Amino acid sequence: MIGKYLNKIINKDCVKVLKELPDESVDLCFADPPFNLGKAYHQYIDKLSEKDYLAWSKEWLAELVRITKPTGSIFIHNIPRWLIPYASYLSELAHFQHWVVWDSLARPCRKTFLPSHYGILFYTKKKQGFTFNEVRSPHKLCPKCKCFLKDYGNKPRHPYGPVLNDVWSDISRVQSKLLRENHPCPLPEKLLERIILTTTNTGDIVLDPFSGTGTTAVVAKKLGREFIGIEMDKSYATFSERRLEATKKSTSVEPQYHKLA
Repeated sequence: MIGKYLNKIINKDCVKVLKELPDESVDLCFADPPFNLGKAYHQYIDKLSEKDYLAWSKEWLAELVRITKPTGSIFIHNIPRWLIPYASYLSELAHFQHWVVWDSLARPCRKTFLPSHYGILFYTKKKQGFTFNEVRSPHKLCPKCKCFLKDYGNKPRHPYGPVLNDVWSDISRVQSKLLRENHPCPLPEKLLERIILTTTNTGDIVLDPFSGTGTTAVVAKKLGREFIGIEMDKSYATFSERRLEATKKSTSVEPQYHKLA
């Protein structure tokens, strides 16, 4: 039944599509929902009451848990304001693994601390036995002399860098207007690459219920995964399809991730 949804951007409301998908059929669900901050989306009102926003969120969160395989993972990207109630609800349905901090500066919106990170919740269907591959980040180097910034006491360094921790400060936000397509907050491919490589294998199914400009689908295709993208805005869905047409599957679908030159 899931075959008819594979490798497509489905231009419909995500809750309706998710309810059509069979139980335990997807390996990775990645969701980057609207943040309810009044952003300028084409076909979505990004300013609901708190009650309505959380009620709607619980509806699609429950569906994501239902369709995720026992070995699968669920990642939710949002601001801390909403991830706190998300985590409270998800912890009743799945197993908490990490709160990932994506250290990416944002503009201050009022007289308070400068917002400096987005959060990414990492949940799994099972407490143990889920897919998790070792992915490493590059060693940090001095921008001038290119020397290593961290001293390991003369111990040998892994050639691909240290094991990832849950604070990601090496990924920048998207600045290119070509990739934005009038979308207020597209995500960088590097962020999705890291998540997909860590929690899926070649041929696994990756689903994004808020596909936007199609970054999740594009990265999944590059890495040899199947994908399902759901996007209610026709213009974003069309742009995503154009990106996918121009995307080729990598000949090496398990790249040596962040290998140093």
